[in-house]
Amino acid sequence: MSVFVPTPASVPPRDNVLRLREITNSPNYHALTPLAFILRAAQIYPDKIALIHTDVEQPVVYNYAIWAQRIQNFAYALLKFGIQPGDRVGVISPNAPLIADAHHGVIAARAVVTTINTRLKPSEVAYIVEHSQCKLLFVDYEYTSLVAGLNVPVIISNDTGRAGDPYEEFLAGGREFSKERGWQGLEPETDENKGAVLCYTSGTTGRPKGVLTTLRGTYLACIANAYEAQLNRTSTYLWILPMFHAAGWTFPFATVFAFSTQITLRTVNYTHIWNHLLESGVTHYCAAPTVQIGLINDSLAKKPTQRVTTIVAGAAPTAHTIAGLEKIGIYPVHVYGLTETYGPFTRNYAQPSWDSLTLDQRARLMARQGNAFATAEDARVVYPYPEGVTDGPLVDVPRDGKTVGEIVTRGNIVMKEYFRDPEATKKAFAGGSFHTGDLAVMHPNGTIAIMDRSKDIIISGGENASSLAIEQELSTHPDVLEVSVVARQHIKWGERPMAFVVLHPQRVDTWKGRYHEFAQALKTHAKSRLPGFACPEWVEVVPELPKTSTGKILKLELRKIVAKL
Repeated sequence: MSVFVPTPASVPPRDNVLRLREITNSPNYHALTPLAFILRAAQIYPDKIALIHTDVEQPVVYNYAIWAQRIQNFAYALLKFGIQPGDRVGVISPNAPLIADAHHGVIAARAVVTTINTRLKPSEVAYIVEHSQCKLLFVDYEYTSLVAGLNVPVIISNDTGRAGDPYEEFLAGGREFSKERGWQGLEPETDENKGAVLCYTSGTTGRPKGVLTTLRGTYLACIANAYEAQLNRTSTYLWILPMFHAAGWTFPFATVFAFSTQITLRTVNYTHIWNHLLESGVTHYCAAPTVQIGLINDSLAKKPTQRVTTIVAGAAPTAHTIAGLEKIGIYPVHVYGLTETYGPFTRNYAQPSWDSLTLDQRARLMARQGNAFATAEDARVVYPYPEGVTDGPLVDVPRDGKTVGEIVTRGNIVMKEYFRDPEATKKAFAGGSFHTGDLAVMHPNGTIAIMDRSKDIIISGGENASSLAIEQELSTHPDVLEVSVVARQHIKWGERPMAFVVLHPQRVDTWKGRYHEFAQALKTHAKSRLPGFACPEWVEVVPELPKTSTGKILKLELRKIVAKL
């Protein structure tokens, strides 16, 4: 990498005071804010590398002192523009310094950072911008077509870090506007329950909902994530998970809290990922199961010399995937959560008794969603409300590992509300807890195990079949790379499972022109592991599965295919 010199506006003054102004007379209270973490890191480890943006034409590297100054510039530039406390500021960017800056800089201006999925259609972006009432948009140069025609001011980033870049000029303007008042010149937020981040759900069943999270919740969630992932000053975190997704599960803040180094990647490129795992000392990354499958089966896959921890979430991983990761020296931390819970709020905790088990046996236990983790309240599994009842006391299912109910939770790391949607908020918080919509069982030791989303249960001949459980078993077939199961109408049984399968690359030629034989082989495999009503009636081999930008399989698209059959 050639020597990179930050812009003059990015260099902090010698007498820089890395502390927010005190605005309360209370000696035993201060409002919690994740902004505190960047100031603390810049004070304790100013010269430590904070952010590396590589695998691009013009790489950049920032230490904590310089990055903190850039974040300060960002905040002052927003104030110069006229952003007021509580205003929403939108960001459309891949993993790059722009979106990393924005998570801190927008909060420093007491505004709400609104991250927008880069893979949406212009019409979907327009809806989110209108619904969130964004006052200003920051847009990466590759995604300017998404905002064409919108009546909102736009700042373009050419992702260079060099003078002349419109984004860099914006930051320089903020530094000039500050008149070197520094952090003491910025008004701190006194209400820790004010909004911090606004993220929009995928909207697969209608318009996306805006999930508003708070300063307090973000502060506590990121400490929990840093602890559960065991991030520290020696850690190097690789950005594979998009930062726009659920605020990157709060890892934009968790990594800073832990004084870790971050490496940003604009795209999920397995060559680049493995290069960093093998050559850059990466110790941590987050990714959905589908991305993990791609890493395991990539031609460059090789056991790194350092310990690598991966935080797995976004969908329930199969035991086969967990075992595959461990075989190449990557140690999974299986967590579970939603955008409404700041990302993860449960973790599967390994037990000493597992040491005597085989890898496959241990992986099956690790595939459960586990228990609530640090700073989170207990995750409960409760009976659904009877028909016609929409509120009232919640009743826990027995801890028998069999009775299916819905996962609910409450407490510090649950969203504040669905933005501008009081009815949806009321429904989500019925009974005084947040309803996830995920169906699960509770085991005797208090661990939860997801059976399915409520809409993904297959009702066949009066029996409830979990598509997730079916996928877990089908994935154990050695020729299966990925599999997704949905319900298809059946004249006799009402519904039966249909499996969409991506073959392992090394087995594609083996089954070429013989997909019918493969289907029979997979059904035979299933019959030895599943009850009859859960065995797939139909198997279709496909080149790939439809996915979201975060790697979740879009079952809605598969259902559309099935509806036409």
